[in-house]
Amino acid sequence: MSNITNISAIDRLEDVSRYSSVNPLADKSDQAGETSFDNLLNSAMKLVNQTEEYSNKAEEEEIKYAMGQSDSLHDLMIAQQKANVSLQYTVAVKNTAVEAYRTLMNMQF
Repeated sequence: MSNITNISAIDRLEDVSRYSSVNPLADKSDQAGETSFDNLLNSAMKLVNQTEEYSNKAEEEEIKYAMGQSDSLHDLMIAQQKANVSLQYTVAVKNTAVEAYRTLMNMQF
């Protein structure tokens, strides 16, 4: 039985949240030369890939259901909801990153 709260992308919400108590600019890596921006970018790319996987899984379930290979409407709805929530989260992360970029660009030095 699937549980929609098991979307692992939500675990990374604290990495990009503006409400996080952890300093997002602090270096989290043990390797020299790797910055937290690299970690953030890698995390965002993993999030995009995972969102794509959920979307593909939802599409596969739709095709199976439409062709009569599966009669489980429950599995179809869960796959669609996971894809939807993951996409919404990815868009929210993207919007936060764009907002941060615009804020930095508007700063006067």
